[in-house]
Amino acid sequence: MIPTRSRAKGRLLLWLSLTCLLLGAFAAWQSQAQSTRDTALVMTLNGAIGPATSDYFQRGLELAAEREASLVVVEMDTPGGLDAAMRDMISAMLASEVPVAIYVSPGGARAASAGTYLLYASHVAAMAPATHLGSATPVQIGGGGGLPGLGEPEEPPDEGPADEGPPAEETESATAQEDTQQEGAEEAPILEPGKRRGETAMERKVLEDAVAYIRSLAERHGRNADWAEAAVREAVNLTAREALARDVIDVLAGDLDDLLAQIDGREVVMADGTLTLATEGLTLERFDPDWRTRLLEVITDPNVAYFLMIIGFYGLIFELSNPGSLVPGTIGIICLLLALFAFQVLPVNYAGLALILVGLGLIVGEALMPSFGILGIGGIVAFVIGSVMLMDADTLNISLPLIGGVALVAAGLMLWVMTRFIGLRRRPARTGQEELLGNEAQVLEDFQGEGHVRLHGERWNARSRRPLSRGQVVRVVGIDGLTVEVEPEDGAS
Repeated sequence: MIPTRSRAKGRLLLWLSLTCLLLGAFAAWQSQAQSTRDTALVMTLNGAIGPATSDYFQRGLELAAEREASLVVVEMDTPGGLDAAMRDMISAMLASEVPVAIYVSPGGARAASAGTYLLYASHVAAMAPATHLGSATPVQIGGGGGLPGLGEPEEPPDEGPADEGPPAEETESATAQEDTQQEGAEEAPILEPGKRRGETAMERKVLEDAVAYIRSLAERHGRNADWAEAAVREAVNLTAREALARDVIDVLAGDLDDLLAQIDGREVVMADGTLTLATEGLTLERFDPDWRTRLLEVITDPNVAYFLMIIGFYGLIFELSNPGSLVPGTIGIICLLLALFAFQVLPVNYAGLALILVGLGLIVGEALMPSFGILGIGGIVAFVIGSVMLMDADTLNISLPLIGGVALVAAGLMLWVMTRFIGLRRRPARTGQEELLGNEAQVLEDFQGEGHVRLHGERWNARSRRPLSRGQVVRVVGIDGLTVEVEPEDGAS
């Protein structure tokens, strides 16, 4: 009986212990979940917006969703960036389960170009004092005459003589169109005559697409859509206080604590409806860019990608010219793959890339088949033009000193090859019978006319117009088949 009772008591203690452990783990999990829900994840976006920035931003939103954070705050200071990266970030923000507050800070920061779109797309748009936003015109069509190759400006339609009135059918059609436009005036704003539309059809397509995009973002969050359109068409700007007064932003906050206090209780539009923010007293947790983001930023820098391409190309050339060394080929392949990855995500002008490759090929051709500079000079010209054209965006340019430095190195290589080639042509021949000309020989026996001499350790037939004596030193002045013509070294008999 006693063993049975002990066993039962042991089982009871075991079950009680397991229950306590499970309850403790559940309580700890609940506490951790509650602590994460009371957290605001803070991210930092500084500099141009590109593939690395987009990757970092999207990973931050995923982390916030996993931790069930209450809010994501993005401290932003950007001059703009790539359209594709910006749109990826906006798509991720609009689909995010966690509300995103973009906060332009610190003082002196800006949300220019792509930053203005991001600010309009955020659930909460906030700025610090002494900051500004605007200049959202697509850079490819900013400024004067538009991009080359976009087409000629379209001529206005010929309205015909002023005294000819339109036919009755056209008048009725025009009246019907006017009525339709008046009915839908509230749904779509009519473009005023003074507004910029672009000079060519391609410019208009890009500009109107950008206008529609930013207006849709503004209307989604109830912000000033008319000013957003002006920022795209006319590149206008606003200070933080002006933006707040014109309903462009929601909050003007001095710091993060002030921001959280002001937006507490605010209702924001999410992907699946509206959400009331509870932000007062949230714990701030920073998610700074890690090594992956830093590496992507370095690789996708146009200057680094350009330099990697040059190193990779020359590494492969050196490996092919000296097979088996492995080191140049290994370095070249790695650098070339990294450069190709960067060019895949950067706005590359493939005409410029083709010119660079042609230029490098011509420079290598000059080294392998000297043409007294014809191939080399053409290669350097193609290389420089292609380098300037390589990046198809005004915000991403290759440094001109870097282009000049690489071009000077290529020119130096070409000059070295040319001088060596010319020097080799001026040297006497080092192979064949011509190598024997001018060499000394020793007479093997006395003779006049024909005899034998020792030349380079070999016995040669010799011919001389002067009498020669055994052991005399002579010099080779000509070759006739297997017979050498010699003269005395001192020129006397």
